[in-house]
Amino acid sequence: MRRREFFTLVGGAAAWPLTARAQQQPMPVVGYLGAENPERFGIRLTAFRQGLSEAGFDEGRNVVIEYRWANGNSDRLPALAAELVGRNVTVLAVPGSGVAALAAKGATTKIPIVFETGLDPITAGLVKSLNRPEGNITGITSLNLDTAPKGLELLRELLPQAKSFAVLTNPVNRVNAALITKGMEASARGLGIQIHFLNASAESELENAFAKFAQLGAGGIVLGGDPSFNSRGRQLAALTLKHNVPAVHSVREFAESGGLMSYGGNIKESHRQAGIYTGRVLKGEKPANLPVQQATKVELCINLKTAKALGLSVPNTLIGRADEVIE
Repeated sequence: MRRREFFTLVGGAAAWPLTARAQQQPMPVVGYLGAENPERFGIRLTAFRQGLSEAGFDEGRNVVIEYRWANGNSDRLPALAAELVGRNVTVLAVPGSGVAALAAKGATTKIPIVFETGLDPITAGLVKSLNRPEGNITGITSLNLDTAPKGLELLRELLPQAKSFAVLTNPVNRVNAALITKGMEASARGLGIQIHFLNASAESELENAFAKFAQLGAGGIVLGGDPSFNSRGRQLAALTLKHNVPAVHSVREFAESGGLMSYGGNIKESHRQAGIYTGRVLKGEKPANLPVQQATKVELCINLKTAKALGLSVPNTLIGRADEVIE
């Protein structure tokens, strides 16, 4: 054997174990904690994966995503968060639920957490500051909870003769329900109208809530910004059409599916941003150094076909402010 061939063989033999070890290194794992189920989170999940891909990570190629779904039962979230922490995931992603984010925060002070929520993260106790979140948690706020009182104002503008309106809340999601109640009561006082609260914490209870609405004599209903409602835009639109109810929801899908109006942040965009932030954390950035991002655009969508079916005339001033009008 010639000397050059000998060194080539030796070099190749020495390099092989290094290459093999590199190939055997485990991929980072994202623990994804969902308040609902993958079917209802479909659009949001796709947007999250898109953002993760934009940051350089594709599920199955160079990152593993381990999912835990609460299926609408928020009482399960702390145990599911603890289960993901026990799996020692690289980062916890908690898009779409402030309660899930709080459960993740309570489960670990070491594993990085990226949330996406409609809650004010400071008021909810997720972070101390938007610019300097500190600790192991940061994320995106879509402002959808804060838009609920504005939704009441829009309904009042559309129905100026109405003396009362209703608000649908999920009492099981205590944090959301308390914040929505407080904001809506203040808005109702400012408008000089009466407000009724209807509760639904399960899919089977939604029909009963709309039946009760018919007995109130209220002008319309605001569908509170809750993860269980946000993921049921089509079902809620169908219920409002069935019961001839003027309604406003924070999710655009609601108006696109036949609901009267939607007013809220772009959920697809906020979940995409959560995916990007998760990718940045996977690359080594610290949550404490990533300011909480706030949604800067709120969209108003009006379905004029539904308004006509309900016998309503939408003021031109309201149409002129809409980002999208469905005719």
